Amino acid sequence: MTRERPSSSEELVQRDRRHLWHPYTQHGIEADPLPILRAEGAFLHLTDGRRLIDGISSWWSILHGHGHPVLIEAMQEQARELDHVLFAGATHQPAVALAEELLDVAPGKLSRVFYSDNGSTAVEVALKMVLHSWIHASEPQRRVFIALEGSYHGDTFGAMSVGDPDPFFDPYRPFLFEAKRIRPDDEALDAALDELGDRVAGVIVEPLVQGAAGMRIHPASFLRHLRARCDQRDLPLIADEVMTGFGRTGSLFACQRAEIAPDLLCIAKGLTGGVLPLAATLTTERMFEAFLHDRRSRFFPHGHTWTANPIGCAVARASLRLTLENDVPRRFEEIGQRLHRTLETAGDDVDELRHIGGICALDLHTPPEDRAGYLSELAPRIRRNAIEKGVLLRPLGNVLYAIPPACIEDGDVDRLAETMLALIPKT
Repeated sequence: MTRERPSSSEELVQRDRRHLWHPYTQHGIEADPLPILRAEGAFLHLTDGRRLIDGISSWWSILHGHGHPVLIEAMQEQARELDHVLFAGATHQPAVALAEELLDVAPGKLSRVFYSDNGSTAVEVALKMVLHSWIHASEPQRRVFIALEGSYHGDTFGAMSVGDPDPFFDPYRPFLFEAKRIRPDDEALDAALDELGDRVAGVIVEPLVQGAAGMRIHPASFLRHLRARCDQRDLPLIADEVMTGFGRTGSLFACQRAEIAPDLLCIAKGLTGGVLPLAATLTTERMFEAFLHDRRSRFFPHGHTWTANPIGCAVARASLRLTLENDVPRRFEEIGQRLHRTLETAGDDVDELRHIGGICALDLHTPPEDRAGYLSELAPRIRRNAIEKGVLLRPLGNVLYAIPPACIEDGDVDRLAETMLALIPKT
């Protein structure tokens, strides 16, 4: 089969316009999509010859850089040996070995791995496990999850339910189950637990950093208080580390930086270094045993065609080795500090500047005619200006942030920070 010739930028975009529907995109008003030809390291190469710094790791997923040779080699080797097999009633070396390696480095005493294919489903699995386990325990009234205000856990219905409906999910509100959202505050948590009593099923949080909420950072002390309260009430704690996992906060997992261990840990994005879709929900032996029985009907009714895909598992193993060997958490910490040093010179031109690990974010002043939040008109304008300066950024409304891959060189970190600085409207 002959390889299709690369399209010109204009031709590719025209074909895209005719046939495609992009995520989180208002096609009625937004600019045409970027025509990407290839990617390498921290850079995206466009069909028109331009090169952009990938300042957001392609939606927070690319860990070691695009096209890392170790990951590509792992992918090719595994594809030649075993490309795919169902995981109901079958197993294989990549899935077993990856599970062992993940459990070895995960926080706490997690002992079981349930594979899926993206962050939303990793969360969905965790919610279903918790809810179903309460039914097995003859406490079906425990149906309300406590979550944080502004939280985002994915786009499936369970994940949407524990996320904040505004601004993404309001149209689906009639189909969402009840959740109690609170500020990341000790008193708010205690009040919610007291109010709900034996209706609480569990608590779900994005530990330390709430990504889609605007890279909001909450204190580790709140997470320690949360862990203590869950222990006191024998409630499961779900940590959604889809974004924060694999070093982004300066430790392998955000829970470890906060010195807590969850009962369920949801991971995706950086699990394969961002190369392939793979996710996992790690949990305890206690949760696994809640479904053990001599009745077949008591099994956990969840599964995907691509569960534990061998190629994804092989790449994830290679990515985890790179993460540990190269001390990726430490590198992210260096990147974040370097970004912060430049951006703090913005002074009063921004409302707030914050960083943790390799994540740096700032709140832009919102003009009177605009509104703060995800739908701020600042976002598309700043994104366009950033591309003109050679950087891919995707502001969360009036929140401008960077979360580059670990391979980015110091000079490009400085260029990224200086570009962000230049994009800040002057007061």
